[in-house]
Amino acid sequence: MNNLARRAALASVCSAILLGALKAWAAWTTGSVAVLASLADSVLDLFASLVTLGGVHWASQPADENHRFGHGKAEALAALFQVVVIAISALAILIRAIERLQTGDVSASPESGIVVSMIAIVVTLALTRYQQHVIDQTGSIAIGADRIHYTSDLMLNAAVIAALALDAWGLRGADPVFGIAIAFWLLFGAWRASEAAIDQLMDKEWPEERRRAFVEVAARNPALKSLHDLRTRSSGNRDFVQFHISMNPAMTILQAHDVVEALETELGAAFPGTEILIHVDPDGHVDEPENPMTEANLLKDAE
Repeated sequence: MNNLARRAALASVCSAILLGALKAWAAWTTGSVAVLASLADSVLDLFASLVTLGGVHWASQPADENHRFGHGKAEALAALFQVVVIAISALAILIRAIERLQTGDVSASPESGIVVSMIAIVVTLALTRYQQHVIDQTGSIAIGADRIHYTSDLMLNAAVIAALALDAWGLRGADPVFGIAIAFWLLFGAWRASEAAIDQLMDKEWPEERRRAFVEVAARNPALKSLHDLRTRSSGNRDFVQFHISMNPAMTILQAHDVVEALETELGAAFPGTEILIHVDPDGHVDEPENPMTEANLLKDAE
């Protein structure tokens, strides 16, 4: 699975290099701000794909003595680096577009930019389809994020074609206006990427629907009296869950151990790639509440 994810990341790198070279030529030929913005986005795609490749590789490394929970957060750190680069480039494009509006310059040879943008659309469509195939096979979060980024490029290249066409038909200012729109689109993408990365670094809980599905699987085990203090988080392509369960206090340690082993097997099959830590309490024991949301009898809620 990791090899599939690496191949998808390498495909992204190769696509970004090809499209970056074509757009650099088109930007030099046309002088278009929209094409320049698209070139900047392709350069960012290359950075993003390289970081994704590194993130997929580092996150897949097993836990070691210094990183007992693995290296999954390398993906989130890499995403934050991408956010900084994207934001700086978007601001540079915005400044250039405003200058272009003030000078009133017109793009030269718009046909070159249109042809390159059409090629970019075809290449990006092929790449995103391959990425989706890999996501279906591996469930890679990093490749999924990379696919979202490249999917947005389809709209970006369509906007470049529209800007160059309108500019060629004599609609002055269309090119820099589209350049400004693209810059704001990049800033929005940077904000969205930073939100996801920060959520992971801050150990944000799973969505409520997934938490409930997890509890529903646990509730199938008849030996459990209740489940409480459920805590969840994600780190790269790995998930971590810990919770307390209440069991019959007359059970032996061996019996309780067998129940926990069976429960871990059931939950592991339903949520692969999840590291599960279970604490056993005797039925009737009351923990000092730390979080009202997680201290509720979750098994009753799941019934």
